[in-house]
Amino acid sequence: MASMAVQPGHAFLELVAVMDRLRSPGGCPWDARQTHRSLVEYLVEETYETVEAIETDDRAGLREELGDLLLQVVFHARMAQEDPRDPWDIDDVAEGIVAKLVTRHPHVFAGEVAGTAEEVEANWHARKALEKGRSSVTDGIPMQLPALVLASKVLARSVAFTDDLGVPGEMEPALGAVGGIVDESQFGDLLLALVSIGCDEGWDAEAALRGATRRRMESIRALEGSDE
Repeated sequence: MASMAVQPGHAFLELVAVMDRLRSPGGCPWDARQTHRSLVEYLVEETYETVEAIETDDRAGLREELGDLLLQVVFHARMAQEDPRDPWDIDDVAEGIVAKLVTRHPHVFAGEVAGTAEEVEANWHARKALEKGRSSVTDGIPMQLPALVLASKVLARSVAFTDDLGVPGEMEPALGAVGGIVDESQFGDLLLALVSIGCDEGWDAEAALRGATRRRMESIRALEGSDE
């Protein structure tokens, strides 16, 4: 008799079971003592290691880092089951994102027409604001984001106010006056203008700076090697 095909997601259920054993009595003491707060540093670290694998085209590394990132999701969900006041689990997490994806993709699930990716993104933000009762397009942007990412998000959401605010990318005078910058505020305005130019070109400011820094590090290592 032919063997049954393995269903997608079967290994995920095994991960959930392993995490449950680690966290349960008789499991791992280190896992048992963790809290949502104590795991924040690992969540951030695994996120950036995943970004590194993507930016360096490390496919094997990406597979591994996505696993480490997935562990963080399962770990947090498993801890949440134990909350005496408001318990929830990995199924609640999955059901929540499924409902969100279906609601925010009416062009796929409800027959609505969306002609371009830009229209899809605009509709997404509009529905998100409506769902959350937000009064400003900037509501919900975490101020803890890296500064370049934060700037990119604010610029992307403020397109409708261009006539009133101006475009930071219109910066030839600013570039010409780089040597005349006298305070941190002017330096910040210049950085924002550079981020705006990147957004117009479809470039990721954070990735661009990491790439430039990575190239600088490679040059430093090359010089260090030449001295041997």
